[in-house]
This record gives sequence, structure tokens and C-alpha cells, in this order.
Amino acid sequence: MTDTNTQVLFKSAPEGMPTSDNFEIAHTPIPEPGDGAFLLENLFLSLDPYMRMLMGGGWTYSPNTLSPGDVMVGRVLGRVVKSRHPDYPVGTHVVGRLGWQTHVVSDGTDLDFVVEPKNNVPLSTYLGTCGSTGVTAWVGLKITGAPKPGETVVVSAAAGSVGSTVGQLAKDMGCRAVGIAGGPEKCRTVTDVFGFDACIDYKRDDLAAQLAEAAPNGVDVYFDNVGGEVLETVMGQCNRLARIPVCGVLARYNELGEPFGNKNMHLFFDKSLKMEGFVLTNHKDIWPKARAELEAMIADKRMVYRETIAEGMENAPDAFIGMLQGRNVGKQLVKLV
Repeated sequence: MTDTNTQVLFKSAPEGMPTSDNFEIAHTPIPEPGDGAFLLENLFLSLDPYMRMLMGGGWTYSPNTLSPGDVMVGRVLGRVVKSRHPDYPVGTHVVGRLGWQTHVVSDGTDLDFVVEPKNNVPLSTYLGTCGSTGVTAWVGLKITGAPKPGETVVVSAAAGSVGSTVGQLAKDMGCRAVGIAGGPEKCRTVTDVFGFDACIDYKRDDLAAQLAEAAPNGVDVYFDNVGGEVLETVMGQCNRLARIPVCGVLARYNELGEPFGNKNMHLFFDKSLKMEGFVLTNHKDIWPKARAELEAMIADKRMVYRETIAEGMENAPDAFIGMLQGRNVGKQLVKLV
């Protein structure tokens, strides 16, 4: 264990896409745990699109934006290295939204869950497929989307950690899975690695025609991660009574001008569509069930995952910017130890 705590601090709100100037690297003494607390050495940091919203300078749904000097918000997987808490002995692995830092003291109340290691389930997946990412896919698809066998499920950002999990869950439920991703290479990954039936390239100018070919029977569930023109296009090919779980709106996170407005909102009436946003914290009661199912799929190799891993906390800002630009495949992590 090193003798300093390396942190990434929020420095300033971006104008559009973040740059390295919006972050600051700090080195502080490693904290000591008091009675009823424990010290974590963090092994992995998860980088996720929602963090961009907390930085300000664009659209956000959260009132809890960051202030200059704050530690950047993010989930970590850590190992207890010192403990004065009877329920968290040295060697315990935990996940919590404890910030972009290599060490942190916790009393257990700010954790997501304690990791109970399973055979053939790598620790890093507890920040991805077996963590909040996978549970987000599970909740959005199974609870909000509620697909039936034989239906067509379309998911945007399909090469990412949430989208790739959604498509594989849909296939496991007996559905046709169609992904939307950026560029031929990512589309090949979606079909050849993640096992989708088809994938369409949103960077081409014929999105509607590609979708019609990939989903000839229309769309029954659209798992939306991006909003904007992609959402408008998919709505145009939704079947009657289609469901649209809204997980995110990547198209707006760095938006500076007037927001894109959908021109076909009448389809909600014409086709009796259901569109519902969901927030993971509203479904905490089913997190363990979802995580257990995802663990089993990883262990049985029924679920394929990919990770893009940067090394060292100092490289977290560049990895975060790259993730927002779509340079990652699967889950974007930072390896800290």
C-alpha cells in the first residue's frame, strides 16, 4: 500500500465536452479509521456517463452538482486494509460510490453492497455486469421494458456496458436483439462478441432504413440510452403498445445549443406507446435478485462482457473523456492497484 491518497478533484464546469483542465490531481495523507470505521484501498474505479451531468455546464437531472474542490463522484471496488468495525474485517471487498480516490474511510452506511466472491466471477465485474451497470440493464429491460419471447428489443449504445448487457438478457429471454452503435467495428463487436442478431450504425445517414431491415417486424421494446434523433427514428418504427425504458440521454450531456425536440410525439397516441424513465435507486429491493442472476450468467459463460481498463488514478480524467467520446468498448474502468 502506498503512503498517499491520490484523488481527482472537480476543478471547473466544462463547456461542452470536458477537458483535462476541468480536473485536478491531489495527493493527501491516507486517512485513519476511527471506532466503527474501516479503511479501504480501492482496486478499481468505475467511469460512467452520469458523472458528466454532475459537473455542470450542461443538462442535468440532479440537484447535487459538484463544487470546485470536491472529489469527483464515482463508484469504487475496494478492499478493507484496516478495520475498527466488527462487520468489516480486513480482506473484505465492498462496492460504494466513494469517489475518485485510491483510499477512503467508511463506516459501512455509504456502501452499495459487500462482495461475496464467486467462482469464475472476476472482482472487476462487480463494477460492471454484476454491479450497478448490469442491474441497470436488468431493471430497465425486465421491469420497465417487460419483453415477451419472440418480441424485438432494440438498444442504443449497444457496445457499452449497459447496452451489451441488455441485448444478452433479451436473447436469454427469447427475444430478437438489435443494437445501435457507432461505426462498423463496434457494430461487429455487438453481433460477433455480444451475440446480438443485428446491429445498425448510427453514424451512417440511413438509420431508418437500417432499422427497417434489422427489425422487419417492428420494435416492441426500445431501451434508450441516447435520446435525440435516434429516439425519434426508433419511435417511428415502434409497434403498437411498444415500451421505451429511458436509461440515459447521452445526446444531451455535452449539449450547448437548443435541445433536440422530437417531431413525432403523436405516436404515443397513435400507437399507445409507453415511455418511462427509471432510476436505479427506486428499485433497491430487487438489486440482490438481479445481481444473483447476472453472477450466474457470468459464471456459466452465458453472459459475455468486455472491459476497457486505464491504469492509475492520474489517468482517470483522460479515460473519462474517452468514454464520453465513445472510445471504450464495454465497461470503462480504472485499475488502481
